[in-house]
Formats: sequence, C-alpha cells, structure tokens
Amino acid sequence: MFYTAQAFLLGRERRFSKHSAVIAAFGQEFAKDDETLREFHHGLVEAQDARNAGDYLIDVNLSGEDVQAHLERADRFIQIAERML
Repeated sequence: MFYTAQAFLLGRERRFSKHSAVIAAFGQEFAKDDETLREFHHGLVEAQDARNAGDYLIDVNLSGEDVQAHLERADRFIQIAERML
C-alpha cells in the first residue's frame, strides 16, 4: 500500500522517503477530496500502526483476520491505482 501511495504522489512529482510523510501527503493530496481514496488512507494509517507495533513491541499478535483485512484492502488499492494512474 505504501508503494501504491508513492505512485500516486510521483504522478504529481512529489517524493518522500519517510513512510509517515508519504501517508500524510497522500491524505492531503488525494484522500481529502475522494471518499474512495480516503478509505485507503485510513488503511495506510492502520497498516503502518500494525507494522510499527510488529517491529517495536515485544508482545504483538495480529489475528489472521486482521492480516487478511490488510491484504484485501491492499489488493483493492492496487486495483484502483491501476485504473486511476
């Protein structure tokens, strides 16, 4: 999802190296005015939170359902990007 958001931003010649900057810029530039993309912005935030928890917290367990939801959202995001970009 991060790289898909980056692709949207690159279309406007916007480049960021930090995940947080990509997520914030995607929210400001795309999700603010597009309800469909707003869902994916929320998904980016949730996925980043899960990634940070997995990387930095000792006792974190994502359920299979949580992982499946992230994967399905990522797949939908890619499909929309393929149509829009």
